[in-house]
Amino acid sequence: MHAPTTVDADLTDMMSAVFSDHRERNGPEDGIATCDPSLWAQLDELGLVRLTGREETGGSGAGWYEAAELLRAAASHGVRIPLAEHDLLAGWLLEEAGLPMDKARLTACVLDEKGVARSVPWASQADKIVTVWRKNDTYVVADLESTFFDITSGSNLADEPRDVVSADTIALSGTPVSDAAIRQLFLRGALIRALQVCAALDRILDLSVAHTTERVQFGRPLARFQAVQNLVADMAAEASLARTATEAALTEAVRTQWSSENLELLIAVARSCAGHAASVVVRNAHQVHGAIGTTREHRLHEFTQPALAWRSEFGSVHYWDDTLTTAALEAGCENIWGLITR
Repeated sequence: MHAPTTVDADLTDMMSAVFSDHRERNGPEDGIATCDPSLWAQLDELGLVRLTGREETGGSGAGWYEAAELLRAAASHGVRIPLAEHDLLAGWLLEEAGLPMDKARLTACVLDEKGVARSVPWASQADKIVTVWRKNDTYVVADLESTFFDITSGSNLADEPRDVVSADTIALSGTPVSDAAIRQLFLRGALIRALQVCAALDRILDLSVAHTTERVQFGRPLARFQAVQNLVADMAAEASLARTATEAALTEAVRTQWSSENLELLIAVARSCAGHAASVVVRNAHQVHGAIGTTREHRLHEFTQPALAWRSEFGSVHYWDDTLTTAALEAGCENIWGLITR
C-alpha cells in the first residue's frame, strides 16, 4: 500500500530502512520464522513495538495510518515479526480491559468452550498471551504467562508460527470485556491481514515488472510480448482493487474510531478483494517468472506464500464472500444500491 498523506514521509522512510537493513544483513529465514531479539530491541528503542499504544501506558500514541505503514514496510521487505499481534491486537485488548502492560512480547487468543485456541499467531514465541474466554455468558480477558498453557507448535503456509493453545479455564480468573470488544478484535485482525496481503501483492507486482523488463527472450524483453503484458496488467488491476478496498476500510475505521455500522461490510469487501486478488497475482507472477520463480534463491516466494497464508486468517475468503452475499440478500433488490454506496 502507498503511504497515506497523513503519515510523515521521514517516518515511513525510517521504517523501510530498518527492515531493509535487517533483511540485507540477515538474508531470508529458513524454516519456521523466529522473532529476532536484536530487531525487536531496535524497534522497541525506536518506539515502533507499541506504536499505537497510549502514551500514558508507555506507547507511542500513533494511529492506524502509521501502523499500516509499519506493517507494509515489514511485509514489503519479507521480514516476519509479530508487531501487529503485539500492538494492534494484544496491546489494544489490554488497554481496552484496563489492564497494565509491561515489556513482555505479546500475542492474543480466544479460547473455545473446551479451553482451546487454534492457529494462534506467534504463541510459541510470546512471553505472555492475552487470553479471552467465555465465563457466565460474559467474555473475560487476562494477561497470562505463556508457560501457563499447553502449546503445540504449528505454522502457516508462510512458515510463521501458528500454534494450538490450551488451558483449564475453570482455574482462570479475568476481567470482563464487552462482546463488541471481542468482535472488534476479530475485525482488527481481519483488517491487519488485508493490509499485509496488499503489501505483499504490491511487492510481487514490482518483482514481476522488473523481471519482465530485464529478462530477454527471442531478442526482446518479456515485457514486449502481449501475453506477458496481459498477465502483468491483470496483476496490477487486481492489486489496485484490493488496495483501494482496503484503504477505504482503513479510512472508515480511523474516521469513526471503529464505531461505524458499515465498517464490517467494508472490511468484508477489502478481504474478499484481497483474497481473490491473491489468486490472480500469485498465479500470474509465477507464470511470468517461469522456473526461476519457484527456486528458494529467488525472492518471489517470500511474498507469494505470505499473501496466500494471510488471506485465510481471521476469516477465509469463503467466509468474507459469504458475509457479502448475506448482506446483499438481506438488502434485497430495492436496497442493494444503497448498501453499495452507503
